[in-house]
Amino acid sequence: MLRTKFIFIISALVLIAACNKDSGTPVVEPPIITNINHNPIIKHIFTADPGALVHGDSVYIYTGHDEQVYNGNGYVMNDWHVFSSNDLENWIDHGAVLEVSEFSWAKGDAWASQCIERDGKFYWYICAEHRTIAGKAIGVAMSDSPTGPFTDPVGAALVTNNMTTATNIFWDDIDPTVFIDDDGQAYMFWGNTVCYYAKLKDNMIELDGPIHQVQGLQRFTEAPYLHKKEGTYYLTYSEGWPEKTAYATADSLTGVWEYKGVINEAIENCGTNHQAIIEFENQPYFIYHTAGLPTGGDYRRSVCIDSMFYNTDGTIQSINRTRTGVKSIR
Repeated sequence: MLRTKFIFIISALVLIAACNKDSGTPVVEPPIITNINHNPIIKHIFTADPGALVHGDSVYIYTGHDEQVYNGNGYVMNDWHVFSSNDLENWIDHGAVLEVSEFSWAKGDAWASQCIERDGKFYWYICAEHRTIAGKAIGVAMSDSPTGPFTDPVGAALVTNNMTTATNIFWDDIDPTVFIDDDGQAYMFWGNTVCYYAKLKDNMIELDGPIHQVQGLQRFTEAPYLHKKEGTYYLTYSEGWPEKTAYATADSLTGVWEYKGVINEAIENCGTNHQAIIEFENQPYFIYHTAGLPTGGDYRRSVCIDSMFYNTDGTIQSINRTRTGVKSIR
């Protein structure tokens, strides 16, 4: 197994080297990653903070990219990657589709993100360090394709640290998640230690009204993520430290939210916990990161996927994190 992984990594490096020697612009098909023993599903780079989108017959996962050296300290994250699959076993690596440098207002830290589709356009909400306003900020990039190219249609951040004053930390404007309700109204949730939300205009690139605080969550840390099932809204998020994944439910996106408990326990060798939830081919899936690769850790994380199940009363069962992951659905 290790020999197979080693051959894959070496082959990828040889391909990159060959492209770099060519003075032209080679057309190279994105590599297909066949997941032996599945989790983590991405093994040739370190990936974190997954967002996910079902579009057509495929799942798209949007990840951060951990570049910290082994035993290094602190996050080193400069770009975001996209991976896609139509069977949940073989993933196409579309590469570093978006970089911090593509946002004129940002200066670093390609932290957690989410991409959604509306009316044939794809909107990728990201957080990064602001260049002129101290603290983290949230922006958006737009494309005609789930794999890009993406460009910044605004040229400015949607949310900056001076717009949120419920806490005096400079990293409370992170981890954006966006959900379009049945009536067409889009909402963005985000935050650290305080969970914020605001409406978005129909163009998806402007806030529509004031910023509010979410009520009813317990020990909220970060990583809010929204989904809906059978009329109930679910808000999952990272709780406490080391982080666990907890959730609350409501009859409306504006609340009142009722805390329901923990569904994903703390991760060995990794303080953070960040999730995305999708339904694909009538089966819910829980997408998350661990430190499951050799030399993995707090700043060298890896995205995984496992099945998720509901009880008959609509509550979510505890996630069974596995090394085998999910079987091919094709």
